[in-house]
Amino acid sequence: MEQPRGRQGAQRRAPAAMSELAREELSALAAIYCEPGACEVLAASETHGISFRIQISVKEVLDTDVLLKLLFHLPVNYPSTVPDISVNSDQLTRAQCMDVREKLLEQAKKHLSEPMVHDLILWVQQHLKDVIKQSATVCNEKTTLSRGTEDGIWMVLLHLDHMRAKAKYVKTVEKWASNLRLTGRLMFMGKIILILLQGDRSSIKEYLILQKTSKVDVDSSGKKCKEKMMRVLCETELQSQHKRFQTFEVKEYSAPEGLQKEFETAGLTTLFSEFVPPLLK
Repeated sequence: MEQPRGRQGAQRRAPAAMSELAREELSALAAIYCEPGACEVLAASETHGISFRIQISVKEVLDTDVLLKLLFHLPVNYPSTVPDISVNSDQLTRAQCMDVREKLLEQAKKHLSEPMVHDLILWVQQHLKDVIKQSATVCNEKTTLSRGTEDGIWMVLLHLDHMRAKAKYVKTVEKWASNLRLTGRLMFMGKIILILLQGDRSSIKEYLILQKTSKVDVDSSGKKCKEKMMRVLCETELQSQHKRFQTFEVKEYSAPEGLQKEFETAGLTTLFSEFVPPLLK
C-alpha cells in the first residue's frame, strides 16, 4: 500500500491533522478491500477518531477458510498511538481471538508513527496458522492459570429487548449490582436497553445466572416472568485503556450521541462501534 507523503511532517502536525492521515489510510484500505462488506466505517469524529471493520478470509491450520472480522479504532493522535483492535470470528474460540488481538497489538508497536493497518492485516493473513498453533500449545498452561484470570476485572455488555415493569426491574438490577459489588451503567436510549457491568468475573457470572433465572419482569398479561430475551453482546477482561466505573448508575439518553459519549468517556469507543450501531437500525 502506498504510504501518504511527508511522513516526517505528519508527525509534527496537531492531533486534528492526524485524523486526516487516518482518513487517507482508510480511503486506501477501502480501495483494496472493495468487496461488499469487506470494509465498513462504523464511526468517525474529529475528537475521537475513526472506527471501521475489515472482513477478510484467511487460511487456518487445516487449510480451511476462517472469516476474520477486524475492528480498528484509530484515535486522533494515530499513528503516534497504536490503534485499538478487536478480533472476532465464528470459526475461532474467544481465547484464540484474544491471542490474535494480542499479537496484532505487539506488531502495531513496531509501526508507531507510520500508517500500519494494512501491514497488520497482511501480518495476520501470513501468521494466523502460527498464532492458532501456539494458542493450542499453551492451552493447558492457560487452563492451569485460569483461576488467576478469574480474579481480574471483567466487563460484560448486555442487551435487553424490553422492560414492562420498568421501575421494579431497575430496582432489581441495582440491588443485584450492589450485592455483587459490580459497577457500570444501565442505559436507556429510546427502545434500546443496555447493561454494562464491571467487576470480578465470578460476580458477573452470578449476575448472569440471576438475570436469566429470576422473575424480574411481567408478561403481556401482567404475570411475573423470567428474562428470556437478554443477549450477551460482549464479555471480556478489562484492558488498560478502559476506564473503571466507580459506581453503578441508571442513565437515560435522548439521542445516540449521548449514549456514544458515555462509551467514549470510558475508553470503550471500540465496544460501542462494534455492538451498538446495529441496534440503532
